[in-house]
Amino acid sequence: MSTSGRRETLSRVRVLAAAIAQADADGLESLNMRGLAHELGVVPMALYKHVANKEDLLDGMIELVVGEIEATARTGRWKQDVRARILAARRSLQRHPWSRAVLESRSAMTPAMLAYLNGLTGLFLDGGLSADLTHHVMHALGNRMWGFSQELFAATPPTDPSFNTQKDELPMRFPHLAAIARAAMHPDRPSQGGPGCDDQAEFEFALDLLLDGMETLHAQNWTSIA
Repeated sequence: MSTSGRRETLSRVRVLAAAIAQADADGLESLNMRGLAHELGVVPMALYKHVANKEDLLDGMIELVVGEIEATARTGRWKQDVRARILAARRSLQRHPWSRAVLESRSAMTPAMLAYLNGLTGLFLDGGLSADLTHHVMHALGNRMWGFSQELFAATPPTDPSFNTQKDELPMRFPHLAAIARAAMHPDRPSQGGPGCDDQAEFEFALDLLLDGMETLHAQNWTSIA
């Protein structure tokens, strides 16, 4: 039987999918219950049958995004498996630029977040790392386990009136920072598309550095017990 002309049944998944699409297109700040209801062709009160409030909506949205993290093949080599899993998480969150802020703002983890962390922890434990070392490893990874890291420092945008002043004063007042800034220009990498840090390369460098250190500690039978 044709369903043309028939209104699609409203459901929690449909509400969340519409919210994700709106946040992807216009940013999280554009998302509100009234606008979402309009997008779905329903009255705002209809949404509350499926999401309790804005926080429940955000919980559901991040639940779906984390659920998008693709499964990665197990090689039996814990370091490679952890790396692949984290980079898969990074790809998922990068598809939804708003998701980082929502994930960081959650007061309690959703089931999908817990499942991801359980699986990631299992890769370390199955690889032979002790629970003690794994505990410290997870702390060391921090938000990198989700595929993102904090910026070194917030850059002043070129449109800011103080930009040229900072740029001119940097070599004289802060020579070490100036040296780092010059290194970040990557003149030998024209394919990068412009000056500044290669975010993906920097993320993978830090991740590999951490994983190599963890591998060394594991080989040394490291323990936090003195």
